[in-house]
Amino acid sequence: MIDETEKQLGVMDLEKALQMARERNLDLIQVTEKVEPPVCKIMDYGKYIYQKKKKEKPVSRAAGEMKGIRLGFKISPHDMETKAALAEKFLKKGNKVRIELILRGREKALAEFSKEKLNQFFEILEKRIPTKIERDLKREARGFTLIISKE
Repeated sequence: MIDETEKQLGVMDLEKALQMARERNLDLIQVTEKVEPPVCKIMDYGKYIYQKKKKEKPVSRAAGEMKGIRLGFKISPHDMETKAALAEKFLKKGNKVRIELILRGREKALAEFSKEKLNQFFEILEKRIPTKIERDLKREARGFTLIISKE
Protein backbone atom coordinates (compact mmCIF):
# COMPACT_ATOMS: atom_id res chain seq x y z
CA MET A 1 0.00 0.00 0.00
CA ILE A 2 1.34 3.43 -1.00
CA ASP A 3 -0.30 6.75 -0.08
CA GLU A 4 -0.58 9.96 -2.16
CA THR A 5 2.80 11.25 -0.90
CA GLU A 6 4.55 8.07 -2.19
CA LYS A 7 5.05 6.86 1.42
CA GLN A 8 4.81 3.09 1.86
CA LEU A 9 2.18 2.06 4.40
CA GLY A 10 2.85 -1.69 4.29
CA VAL A 11 0.51 -4.63 3.81
CA MET A 12 -3.10 -4.10 4.94
CA ASP A 13 -6.53 -5.53 4.27
CA LEU A 14 -8.79 -4.17 1.51
CA GLU A 15 -11.46 -2.64 3.79
CA LYS A 16 -8.91 -0.58 5.72
CA ALA A 17 -7.26 0.60 2.48
CA LEU A 18 -10.62 1.64 0.98
CA GLN A 19 -11.56 3.49 4.17
CA MET A 20 -8.25 5.44 4.11
CA ALA A 21 -8.88 6.39 0.46
CA ARG A 22 -12.44 7.59 1.22
CA GLU A 23 -11.23 9.69 4.18
CA ARG A 24 -8.82 11.52 1.88
CA ASN A 25 -11.40 11.86 -0.95
CA LEU A 26 -9.17 9.90 -3.31
CA ASP A 27 -9.32 6.54 -5.12
CA LEU A 28 -7.63 3.21 -4.37
CA ILE A 29 -5.82 2.07 -7.52
CA GLN A 30 -4.19 -1.31 -8.09
CA VAL A 31 -0.83 -0.48 -9.67
CA THR A 32 0.49 -4.02 -10.29
CA GLU A 33 -1.39 -7.29 -10.19
CA LYS A 34 1.57 -9.56 -10.91
CA VAL A 35 2.95 -9.62 -7.38
CA GLU A 36 1.41 -11.17 -4.29
CA PRO A 37 0.03 -9.23 -2.41
CA PRO A 38 -0.96 -6.72 -5.17
CA VAL A 39 0.46 -3.17 -4.89
CA CYS A 40 -2.20 -0.46 -4.45
CA LYS A 41 -1.89 3.30 -4.38
CA ILE A 42 -4.12 6.05 -2.97
CA MET A 43 -4.44 8.81 -5.58
CA ASP A 44 -6.82 10.60 -7.96
CA TYR A 45 -7.89 8.12 -10.66
CA GLY A 46 -8.22 10.81 -13.37
CA LYS A 47 -4.68 11.99 -12.70
CA TYR A 48 -3.43 8.39 -12.79
CA ILE A 49 -5.04 7.74 -16.20
CA TYR A 50 -3.64 11.00 -17.57
CA GLN A 51 -0.09 10.12 -16.43
CA LYS A 52 -0.41 6.61 -17.81
CA LYS A 53 -1.51 7.89 -21.25
CA LYS A 54 1.25 10.48 -21.23
CA LYS A 55 3.84 7.79 -20.48
CA GLU A 56 2.59 5.47 -23.25
CA LYS A 57 2.42 8.20 -25.89
CA PRO A 58 5.66 8.23 -27.90
CA VAL A 59 7.41 11.55 -28.29
CA SER A 60 7.33 12.08 -32.03
CA ARG A 61 9.03 14.58 -34.25
CA ALA A 62 6.93 16.50 -36.73
CA ALA A 63 7.34 14.10 -39.67
CA GLY A 64 11.10 13.94 -39.55
CA GLU A 65 13.87 16.27 -40.49
CA MET A 66 14.00 18.68 -43.39
CA LYS A 67 16.49 17.60 -46.05
CA GLY A 68 17.50 19.78 -48.96
CA ILE A 69 18.20 19.06 -52.60
CA ARG A 70 19.59 21.76 -54.85
CA LEU A 71 19.09 21.72 -58.58
CA GLY A 72 20.91 23.96 -61.01
CA PHE A 73 19.29 25.77 -63.91
CA LYS A 74 21.37 23.78 -66.44
CA ILE A 75 20.91 20.36 -64.81
CA SER A 76 21.05 17.39 -67.19
CA PRO A 77 18.36 14.66 -67.25
CA HIS A 78 20.77 12.07 -65.79
CA ASP A 79 21.72 14.38 -62.90
CA MET A 80 18.03 14.96 -62.31
CA GLU A 81 17.56 11.16 -62.01
CA THR A 82 20.43 11.01 -59.49
CA LYS A 83 18.95 13.81 -57.38
CA ALA A 84 15.52 12.09 -57.56
CA ALA A 85 17.10 8.89 -56.19
CA LEU A 86 18.56 10.91 -53.30
CA ALA A 87 15.18 12.53 -52.62
CA GLU A 88 13.55 9.09 -52.68
CA LYS A 89 16.05 7.87 -50.06
CA PHE A 90 15.24 10.85 -47.81
CA LEU A 91 11.48 10.35 -48.20
CA LYS A 92 11.70 6.64 -47.37
CA LYS A 93 13.41 7.55 -44.10
CA GLY A 94 10.39 9.74 -43.28
CA ASN A 95 12.03 13.13 -43.86
CA LYS A 96 10.57 16.09 -45.67
CA VAL A 97 12.50 17.28 -48.72
CA ARG A 98 13.05 20.88 -49.78
CA ILE A 99 13.80 21.07 -53.49
CA GLU A 100 15.59 24.26 -54.51
CA LEU A 101 16.25 25.43 -58.05
CA ILE A 102 19.02 28.00 -57.78
CA LEU A 103 19.00 30.78 -60.37
CA ARG A 104 21.96 33.04 -61.09
CA GLY A 105 22.19 36.21 -63.14
CA ARG A 106 20.09 36.18 -66.29
CA GLU A 107 18.58 32.82 -65.38
CA LYS A 108 16.25 34.73 -63.03
CA ALA A 109 14.45 36.20 -66.03
CA LEU A 110 13.48 32.72 -67.29
CA ALA A 111 10.95 31.86 -64.57
CA GLU A 112 8.70 29.71 -66.79
CA PHE A 113 11.60 27.53 -67.92
CA SER A 114 12.67 27.13 -64.27
CA LYS A 115 9.17 26.04 -63.21
CA GLU A 116 9.17 23.53 -66.06
CA LYS A 117 12.50 22.07 -64.80
CA LEU A 118 11.10 21.66 -61.29
CA ASN A 119 7.95 20.03 -62.65
CA GLN A 120 10.11 17.58 -64.65
CA PHE A 121 12.01 16.71 -61.47
CA PHE A 122 8.77 16.25 -59.53
CA GLU A 123 7.39 13.93 -62.26
CA ILE A 124 10.56 11.80 -62.16
CA LEU A 125 10.27 11.57 -58.39
CA GLU A 126 6.55 10.80 -58.57
CA LYS A 127 7.32 7.75 -60.76
CA ARG A 128 9.68 6.44 -58.08
CA ILE A 129 7.66 7.10 -54.90
CA PRO A 130 4.22 8.63 -54.20
CA THR A 131 4.65 12.11 -52.72
CA LYS A 132 2.53 15.02 -51.60
CA ILE A 133 3.35 18.70 -51.76
CA GLU A 134 3.71 20.27 -48.30
CA ARG A 135 4.36 23.78 -49.65
CA ASP A 136 3.67 24.80 -53.24
CA LEU A 137 6.27 26.17 -55.60
CA LYS A 138 7.44 29.47 -54.18
CA ARG A 139 9.58 32.17 -55.77
CA GLU A 140 12.45 33.27 -53.54
CA ALA A 141 15.40 35.62 -54.00
CA ARG A 142 17.77 32.91 -55.28
CA GLY A 143 15.24 30.88 -57.27
CA PHE A 144 12.34 28.53 -56.56
CA THR A 145 11.63 26.16 -53.68
CA LEU A 146 9.18 23.32 -53.17
CA ILE A 147 8.68 21.22 -50.03
CA ILE A 148 7.45 17.64 -50.38
CA SER A 149 6.85 14.66 -48.11
CA LYS A 150 5.94 11.00 -48.43
CA GLU A 151 2.26 10.31 -49.04
